[in-house]
Amino acid sequence: MTTAAINDVFDPLFALGPDPWHFEGSWYEERKANLLLGSLPHARYGAIFEPGCASGFLSERLAQRCDRLLAWDGSQRAVEYAAQRLVPFAHARVEHGWVPRRWPTEPFDLIVLSELLYYLDEAAIEHLAHCCRNTLRASGVQAGIVACHWLHPFDGSPLGGARVHELLHQHLQVPRVAQWRDADFCLDVWSAAPLSVAQREGRRPAS
Repeated sequence: MTTAAINDVFDPLFALGPDPWHFEGSWYEERKANLLLGSLPHARYGAIFEPGCASGFLSERLAQRCDRLLAWDGSQRAVEYAAQRLVPFAHARVEHGWVPRRWPTEPFDLIVLSELLYYLDEAAIEHLAHCCRNTLRASGVQAGIVACHWLHPFDGSPLGGARVHELLHQHLQVPRVAQWRDADFCLDVWSAAPLSVAQREGRRPAS
């Protein structure tokens, strides 16, 4: 999606207010966020990158789980809303950017891809997967990616959520350690960490 297309699609939505998809007060969205956060293998991360942050509904929760958060969105209006929401978190930064055409150079322990990738085509998802691998801390035991996407077709999405996750798994070349599917969305976690959560806590021996 070009910059012009991003502005044409998303800025008019956010011109109506900070919550065009009605995240606030939705049990569906709250439950989805809780499942995503609960699926993370670590209680806390050093640095998290969240492209496509919208107005910061999930960003606010992620900021409570890390030492540094970088959130991006392709809509300038969304960036303004998210920045306002994240004011209480001095370690959180919100910037205008659209992946994978732009990508930060700093390393991250966790990359969060939520309701974003079905706006991209297959070549862009492959490029993004390579960017993810190159940006994760090579020596970090926390390093991982989590993705969560709506499964049903809608206008403006060349790919459905299931296909997006197939492509991401194919190109990431990182072990998938958790997977969730229900009637409406899919959630996957990838991590190269050698130990499971139970193994790290000594609840079962390392294999």
